[in-house]
Amino acid sequence: MKNMSGRTAIALGIITLVALLGGCSSNDTNSVSEPPAASVVVTESANIIDVRSDAEYAAGHLEGATQFDLSNGELEEALGTLDKNAEYFVYCRSGNRSAQATALMEQAGFTKVTDLGSMENAAELTGIKIVQD
Repeated sequence: MKNMSGRTAIALGIITLVALLGGCSSNDTNSVSEPPAASVVVTESANIIDVRSDAEYAAGHLEGATQFDLSNGELEEALGTLDKNAEYFVYCRSGNRSAQATALMEQAGFTKVTDLGSMENAAELTGIKIVQD
């Protein structure tokens, strides 16, 4: 994983702030999460969750991500089938739905959940490329 320059770190901070303030096409605009770390190591055993809609996912997603649409209840339905002790990385379009999803997962007893914010931010932090199926 490459090191970020000071300018990149500042730009990433600004993008994260804008994403958190901008929302993610959700009715809950009061949800705010902490900005993610400067870089994230995703192990092979970790799970990457995209909580966007089918159309958003089809337009591009992180390679290896599993989609559970937060807005239509797919994520909430899937929580009972997921390992609460596994590691999860969650992202959406701008960071609002991923913040809601990580809060939902933590409330359900998941112990290792990281909010990556937007898809672009997630790709930058993890080094995982954006792909289309």
